[in-house]
Amino acid sequence: MTDTGQRNTTQTPEKDSPDEALGKTATKRGGGDPATRGRTTIADGVVEKIAGLAARDVEGVHAMGGGLARTFGAVRDRVPGGTKSVTRGVKAEVGEVQTALDLEIVVEYGVSIADVAQEVRENVIAAVERMTGLEVVEVNLAVSDVKLPDEDDEEPQGRLQ
Repeated sequence: MTDTGQRNTTQTPEKDSPDEALGKTATKRGGGDPATRGRTTIADGVVEKIAGLAARDVEGVHAMGGGLARTFGAVRDRVPGGTKSVTRGVKAEVGEVQTALDLEIVVEYGVSIADVAQEVRENVIAAVERMTGLEVVEVNLAVSDVKLPDEDDEEPQGRLQ
């Protein structure tokens, strides 16, 4: 007998579940993977907070926002019960699967702005993508000021008595 390359195999129908193997019919509920049931929307402010905190974590970033925003923020921070705005200097545009970010930062004198910008981008992209699942398509940075060593901070250190 010669082998023609074809094999004669007998296939048995596969059972999807133990109930079906026993001849019982299984009833599936819900219609599939739970992860595909419904949709999740993420507000711009959520992405802005994540990006703001991630940018502030980078060494060499002194503050976020332009001069006017920082001045108003410093006044707001002095109000009893006021909290520091983590979204200051951050603007996000959030779509269904992607987001784009604009950040305005103040860097400390003596640091490499190019290195700080690269590290801010990497940190922001990693944090936003990890926490939201959105693809970050761009992170635009505007360096609005340099904090000199002898300049006083516009933001208060504590409450005066």
